Amino acid sequence: QVQLVESGGGLVQAGGSLLLSCAASGVAFSRYNMGWFRQAPGQEREFVVGITWNYGNKYYADSVKGRFTISRDNGKNTLYLQMNSLKPEDTAVYYCAADWRPLSTDPVAMRAGDYEYWGQGTQVTVSS
Repeated sequence: QVQLVESGGGLVQAGGSLLLSCAASGVAFSRYNMGWFRQAPGQEREFVVGITWNYGNKYYADSVKGRFTISRDNGKNTLYLQMNSLKPEDTAVYYCAADWRPLSTDPVAMRAGDYEYWGQGTQVTVSS
């Protein structure tokens, strides 16, 4: 049974930082492109950043470039999202997700529908 479990969310002031983690089990983590998405109240789930399984290529949404950093530790089956210079508009539930295609040679997918496995989400709230 595949499980993705996010942690690290919380309340932070604008300009602050948070480190999100996503622990994977029941899946060959090292073979999958991974992504972080977020969903604010009343809004659609949006792509934040993704990382490939092989070369660790990273793709960021324009809104987070220069502030967020994705990384993965395949030995620990864990995905990370370092978030710096947080803004109130970053407030959302953050989800990690695994692409449905193992060993994909495609770039990181940016559509939620291309991801098979999802975590339960972790709330990030940035106060002004």
